[in-house]
Amino acid sequence: MKKLLLLSLFIVGLSFALFNFKGLANQGTFESIVLDFRDDLPLVQVNQQIKAIASEYGVSPRLNSEFSVDDHFYIVNGDRQLLKTLKKSEVSQYTEYIEPAYEYHTLDIPNDPFYAQQWNLRSINVEKAWSDTKGSGITVAVIDTGVSRVPDLKNTKFVKGYDFVNNREIADDDNGHGTHVAGTIAQTTNNGYGVAGVAYEANIMPLKVLSASGGGNVADIAEAIKFAADNGADIINMSLGGAGESSAMKEAVAYAHSKGVVIIAAAGNEQRNSASYPARYAHVIGVAAIDANGQKAPYSNFGAGVDISAPGGDTTNGDEGGILQETLSFDPDTNLPGFAFRAYQGTSMAAPHVAGVAALIKASGVTDPEKITAILKESARQVKEDPLNHFGAGHLDAASAVALAKAGQFDFGHFFSDFFRWLRDNGYLNPRFWIDGGVYALLPKVLMVVGSYLIAWLLKMYFPFSWTWSLASGLVAGSSGLFVFRGFYIYDLPQWPFRILGSSIPELGTSISGSSAFNPIFASVAIPAVLVLLLLGHPHWKWFAIGSTIGVATCLGISAVLAPAPTLLWIGSGIGARAFLLVNAFLCLALARLAMKDEGQIA
Repeated sequence: MKKLLLLSLFIVGLSFALFNFKGLANQGTFESIVLDFRDDLPLVQVNQQIKAIASEYGVSPRLNSEFSVDDHFYIVNGDRQLLKTLKKSEVSQYTEYIEPAYEYHTLDIPNDPFYAQQWNLRSINVEKAWSDTKGSGITVAVIDTGVSRVPDLKNTKFVKGYDFVNNREIADDDNGHGTHVAGTIAQTTNNGYGVAGVAYEANIMPLKVLSASGGGNVADIAEAIKFAADNGADIINMSLGGAGESSAMKEAVAYAHSKGVVIIAAAGNEQRNSASYPARYAHVIGVAAIDANGQKAPYSNFGAGVDISAPGGDTTNGDEGGILQETLSFDPDTNLPGFAFRAYQGTSMAAPHVAGVAALIKASGVTDPEKITAILKESARQVKEDPLNHFGAGHLDAASAVALAKAGQFDFGHFFSDFFRWLRDNGYLNPRFWIDGGVYALLPKVLMVVGSYLIAWLLKMYFPFSWTWSLASGLVAGSSGLFVFRGFYIYDLPQWPFRILGSSIPELGTSISGSSAFNPIFASVAIPAVLVLLLLGHPHWKWFAIGSTIGVATCLGISAVLAPAPTLLWIGSGIGARAFLLVNAFLCLALARLAMKDEGQIA
């Protein structure tokens, strides 16, 4: 008896803690309350209740929309106090549920205040790509004028770089070009400041090869490419170019490619029928520029060497057509650097969009540079009429690229990382999810399982038997089912199999339809009686029937006592439904006791 008393005290204490724990499901904000009146209620009664609520509480319930008439679906302005009062009032007897109309918001839209001005990111469809990856763990080398950590790059991850112009490790920017480029790739995002970046969880490797004037030589650029390849860069972005083929550059590009690095370069701004070097080299993705309308930017090179197009902007008619990022701003009098948001245009601005998407692809599990290049091209939005190759494979599309990268792959490492990300994003890793009822009806289901085991344990004292898997599975089937399955959702698959797996025997009658009401045939002694009659003569399966009977008794009893308004098909809710469930719960207990009588102990 001492053990039973301790177990009972534990259950009571746990129940009290669970009932009083304010978890995630109760932490939303709302300004109105949903009143879903029962479908079987005549319209006259619904109107009577609406008038009563308006008179007693001084509020005005209203239909949520023109489509709410048949469902008796009303909304009323109110706070938590009114919600609590309504739930305890007589109104609750006439409703399916009374609950907060929680306010939800769009997801994966950065809170950076100038994001609305970044037409370029929306034009590459990056928001949808962010739902799968944000480039975490990928390093992008920015071979440019250096990168200075302006305020909007404060939380961006940097790895060790190098200044090949001044031969030092610190690769700060003294021009502003490289900082702007780095921002497009991985600007700190969702920090409530400034703008966003394409792969904002990626790392930046700053490599300075261009001086304050914007010029540099092939030797420094070639060495920077090799440095990036030797120091862990996954992607190289070169928003630079010029004329003249170089063996040193070609060799460096081939070396980086052999080490698995994806190399991207701007096509050039001379409006010429061929891309500049290094965009023209083999194993380099040459990027042309488009404007906000998807047309070729007037300055962009085209033709040979152009592999794809991306937003480069056009500021001819104002800054709103440019690519906005925070970068250096030099005082005209003192020439000292400050910070400002600047809208630039150029293929230099187009290339980092492709570098950012390449980082998203690699973060999705594709490692081979040729495959990444192929995905970028295959996923691009094609332009049908392009005889002069203004756009290469087409317009860059981040979402399509990431989807294509993930299609058909099965990598155990990424499978488990994606699985745990799914768990995290859906709240399963948060203890509050399991405590506050995010799992389907967690508390009553746990009580049903524990209660059925307690009843079986008590019966065992009078009718000795051995615990078997048949008995245990019957207790679960009758009391709760595999209730966790009720919360499963797999896109494009029917949900009724999960509802069946997650239902107890009393819930099976309405599990396919998804109704919360009980079918009186299933929520009664009828199914347990059939099981006992069919299986009582079997030495092992009879214990499944007995366990199911005890489980059903527990499910019906707890539903009758704890459920706010248990509902039965054809009967409705209220005192009649509670009485029906309680009577059948006692009948199930009597049936279990009768079935166990004189059974003795089994082997």
